[in-house]
Amino acid sequence: MKALVVFDLDGTLAPSKSAIDAEMATLLTALLRVVKVAIISGGALPQFEKQVLVELPGKHLESLSLLPTCGTQFFQYENSWHKLYSEDFTETQKQKIIAALTKAVASSGFQATKTWGKPIEDRGSQITYSALGQQAPLEEKKSWDPDFAKRKKIKATLDKALPEFSVRLGGSTSIDITLPGIDKAYGIRKLRDILGIPIQEMIYVGDALFPGGNDAPARGTGAACIQVRDPNETKRVIEAIVDCLDGDSK
Repeated sequence: MKALVVFDLDGTLAPSKSAIDAEMATLLTALLRVVKVAIISGGALPQFEKQVLVELPGKHLESLSLLPTCGTQFFQYENSWHKLYSEDFTETQKQKIIAALTKAVASSGFQATKTWGKPIEDRGSQITYSALGQQAPLEEKKSWDPDFAKRKKIKATLDKALPEFSVRLGGSTSIDITLPGIDKAYGIRKLRDILGIPIQEMIYVGDALFPGGNDAPARGTGAACIQVRDPNETKRVIEAIVDCLDGDSK
């Protein structure tokens, strides 16, 4: 029997930077009733609040763990949300990453002529580049780099310029940079250590489990991994898990 279901956020539980819909909120609540749940995403905690927490009815939150910025932060619920840790960059590291990002984007030829908000965001423990800005319309984001080709070119430059950091593709237009070894696999191991749940008892659900995707590191952890195309497919996965676990408990 699986004891923990771990989800990516953007593209898995909801469209990029969008809130989960009513059906997803209902399904997640049903899932929280029968098993522990975690969400790992490149977004910072405010993004989790806007996309997930405000839409949930507030039931069974003690079964939910939140791991913003790819697991470099960890939050648990006990009457309110408490931060267990945050592994932030130094100011020197931030300056080096931002300078390398700025140069790599400029040299790629893919710098957007129009953006909605700042393209580079300092999330404390992660620097994220969003090509069209953090508030870009979803349809604009979907059409900018649907095959990941633009970001793969930028990533190749960053891998050479920032060998001491981890560079991953995330969301629809994003590149996430963290300390070395900090990725979705790192978050899964933190869940193991803090919750005391063996990785073999975890399921990871994500839309970017392909090589180079920000979910891909989960494949090497020993967790059962389920690739989904979009939130609608995730809903069917949740339904199946709830039915299975409900059956096991009867």
